[in-house]
Order: sequence, then structure tokens, then C-alpha cells
Amino acid sequence: MRLSTKGRYAVMAMTDLALNAQSGDKGANGSNRPISLSEISERQQISLSYLEQLFARLRKAGLVKSARGPGGGYTLARESSALFVSEIVLAVDEPIKATRCSMTSNKLGANKRLSKDQAVREIGCMPGGQRCLTHNLWEDLGVAIHDYLSQVSLEDVVRKRTRKTVKISTPEIHAPVMMEA
Repeated sequence: MRLSTKGRYAVMAMTDLALNAQSGDKGANGSNRPISLSEISERQQISLSYLEQLFARLRKAGLVKSARGPGGGYTLARESSALFVSEIVLAVDEPIKATRCSMTSNKLGANKRLSKDQAVREIGCMPGGQRCLTHNLWEDLGVAIHDYLSQVSLEDVVRKRTRKTVKISTPEIHAPVMMEA
């Protein structure tokens, strides 16, 4: 799976916001003090203009709230325990997938007898839209990654509780039976 800088930086910035909202001063009404993007930029070594682009998308997705004016900045829209990493990645337009397939209007329009939903299911990574031999493997991996990131909250990241217990089932392996003659 390829997670771009956009997705990684968005998660880093939101984690910084969650951490500093917990340890920061409370505002007059008892709510968390807004954190400026310049503070996050300095702590995380992320370009301020890049953060502005990311936070515009995060605000549009309803994950953060902005406060203008002196002492302004951003606060989490919900408790950190109710904000999940998958939401953040998807809010900055980063699909969580491991296949090399891409959806393009050209491919979607290739067979006009199919609905858009049907066409999306038909698109593959090979020329002509066929799926490669390992397509389902990588598609399933992308789903598993998304499922995992949907279970990890910002609070989990802040508290370093990201190593979830995973039950892995393995088939029983039987040793060959040796017959004596």
C-alpha cells in the first residue's frame, strides 16, 4: 500500500492537535485552546502552506473546527477517542488501497452499457481493464488496512496504543506419517 505524504502529514498534524489540545490551556468557556497551524508546522516540521491545504480539507470533512482572530487556530471537532485514522486519510482524498488500478473517466466510459458502479467493479490494472493475477490479494490487503485504520483512534495514537491484538488463524499442519515396513 502506498500512503502518500498528504495522508501521513494529515495524521501527524491531527495527532499533534490532539496531544496539544489535551495538554494545552483551556479557553474561557472551558474548551480546548485553539492550536495555530504555525505551532504544528514548527513542531512537526511540515510546511505551513501545506498544512493550510490539509486543514481546509479536514475542516470541510468536519474533523476540525477553526477559530479566527488573535489566539485563533484549530480544535478537534470531536473527542480524540471518536476520531479515527481512516477518516483523516480519506478526508485529504487519499484512498486506502494496495492495487495499482486507477479509476479514470476514460476507463469508466469505455463500456457505456455498464452503470458506473458496474464499471468500477470491472476495472483492472492491466491494459484493456483486465485484472492482474494478484489483484484480489492486493485489494483484500487494502480492505484489511482500511479496517485496521478504522479501529485506531487519535487517542490510541497519542497514547501509543496502536498495536492491536490480532487473531491470526493458521491452518493445522500435519506432519507426514512415517510407515514402518
